[in-house]
Order: sequence, then C-alpha cells, then structure tokens
Amino acid sequence: MKIKTHVKAGDEVVVISGNHKGKQGTVTSVNAAKDQVIVEGVRKIKKAMRRTEENQDGGIEEQDGPIHISNVKKV
Repeated sequence: MKIKTHVKAGDEVVVISGNHKGKQGTVTSVNAAKDQVIVEGVRKIKKAMRRTEENQDGGIEEQDGPIHISNVKKV
C-alpha cells in the first residue's frame, strides 16, 4: 500500500516549525512510512564515515538530516 503525502522529491518547501523554522530548500527524498523528508541545505548533521575503497580518507562528513513531514509546507 502506498502512503500519500503532500510533498514529493523535487518540491520546493519551507520549514514551518522546529529549530530550522523559516529555512527553504528542495526535497531530496521522502520516507512516507516514517513520516520524514530530507530537505537540501536544512538540518545539517555530521556523520562519522569509515574508510572504504571509494572513500579512502574516511573521517567526518556533513549530510542533510531528516525532518518530520508535518513541519514542511510547499512554496
């Protein structure tokens, strides 16, 4: 069963509540099962990355973190 959401990947949204209120960006992915969206440039988190064949250096990398879907609105 597919869950219907008010935003989809590629939509321009603005954060309407929470710590990142007022920030604007493009939705990169939607996880409807967990009610989460990832918005480009909003909620940057640091993640420790292990060394791999592709990533020789490893270290700490910045990524966009998920936000609850109810906290975003289409622009």
